[in-house]
Amino acid sequence: MALPSQVSPPDIALSDAAPIRVASAAAVAVPVLRDGSSIALGPGAAELFDELDLDVFELLERQDASGEAGEIVEHVVLSAEGLSNPDLKVVLFVGVGEGTPTDLRCAGAALARRTKGQDTVATSLAALTDDAGMRALVEGLVLGSFGFHRRSAGPKETPVAKVVLAGIPDADERRQALARGVAVAEAAWMARALSLVPSNEKNPRWMADRAAEVATSAGLKIRVWDEKELAAEGFGGLVGVGKASTTPPCLIRLDYTPRRTTRQTRHVVLVGKGITFDTGGLSIKSADGMMNMKRDMTGGGVVLAVMGALADVDCPVRVTGLVPCAENAVGADALRPGDVVRHYGGRTSEVTNTDAEGRLVLADAMAYACSEIEPEALVDIATLTGAIKIALGQQTGGLFANDDALADLLRVAGAAAGEPLWRMPLAEDYEDRLESKVADSDNAAGGPGAITAALFLQHFAGSFPWAHLDIASVGDSPIDSAEWTLGATGFGARALLHWLELSEPLDGVGT
Repeated sequence: MALPSQVSPPDIALSDAAPIRVASAAAVAVPVLRDGSSIALGPGAAELFDELDLDVFELLERQDASGEAGEIVEHVVLSAEGLSNPDLKVVLFVGVGEGTPTDLRCAGAALARRTKGQDTVATSLAALTDDAGMRALVEGLVLGSFGFHRRSAGPKETPVAKVVLAGIPDADERRQALARGVAVAEAAWMARALSLVPSNEKNPRWMADRAAEVATSAGLKIRVWDEKELAAEGFGGLVGVGKASTTPPCLIRLDYTPRRTTRQTRHVVLVGKGITFDTGGLSIKSADGMMNMKRDMTGGGVVLAVMGALADVDCPVRVTGLVPCAENAVGADALRPGDVVRHYGGRTSEVTNTDAEGRLVLADAMAYACSEIEPEALVDIATLTGAIKIALGQQTGGLFANDDALADLLRVAGAAAGEPLWRMPLAEDYEDRLESKVADSDNAAGGPGAITAALFLQHFAGSFPWAHLDIASVGDSPIDSAEWTLGATGFGARALLHWLELSEPLDGVGT
């Protein structure tokens, strides 16, 4: 059966024309800045005054406009007679706060939500700012438009079809920045969409098929291990977690090589948890606890999305993406509490809680990366622990690292991308909680849960610079807020791409 078609992100273009003079634009948006206790109009307003008989400041005062980022005041154009654009229907005055990238990202998302269903919107918000601000604006425009559905009658809403960033005099010089902004935003869109596909459609094989599509479109090398190959090569954690499912586990490997390489070109490995549904196994979750477990492959979806965008952001290092995929099901062949699994490379784990399965599959992929790839940096990303949500809430991701330079690079990239990360301690004081009487470690060492999970994974990073992103805190948004939409967030795709597009993404790492 054919699946319902999905909505697409808006097309975004640049123009040197004033927004009110962009042909076919049904909506025009100009910025309102907060200037201390007063407000000011930004680029594009003067041309509005030339053509519209409108007292803008009276309108803004009547609406108690403050210029706060994301605030929108609307003026309906009753007649476009005599205007340079006869298609104009509405003018929007969009608050941009202080005009920071964060403010512009929020403003872009608000504009995208307000103009859903429109054909063309022209806005001068990008004329306020530099490339970093424009990229943040684009991220807001794209991600604020996000939608996903499985309705037989089609989506309830559709994004604005086209947004023209108007009033840009040096448009040709800024197209590369625009292209990178779009690539990063669309990668986050893809990560969200993958996470929202229901698990009666999405299983390990489905993930491998999506990876093959990414490989084809982005020119990547791909290898997929099936369950027989995994068992033969010793991926005991992944095999164990996935063996009760009717759809067997697999391991996906994607490889990106930059256009310019030498023998000194460095290598990064990304590992993303790909649990396509998590019942908890025999340590079964509650019904409420299972409701969103179609999203337990968010880390894997982020890695696929990032791999597909690396060429678009001109990543200068080699990158390998590993996604261990399994469905953690209940069945006669399910892992039992007390079972011992042998990971790739030989380390063993006693399974005292089958609902702590994510670290078991990540461990195999990480051990493989260290043994067979020997990267200069290893980063894993996973919706791993409820404990990180207790620690950090739902707006900040957890970051653990054994290398200060790598931690700093990721933290700064996350801040630039609007995906903040907070560094958590790899506190050795809790290492003894991982001890097992029968294996090298216990897979469920207890509290503090986010830290003990990270300590478990650290053993599989060997001596390599490593960072662990626990995004269980931010994998879902409880509301529409700024560029976030209710549901899956795809958190991590933007942060990783902002890092990997740096001219030296491994500067100082491992030294």
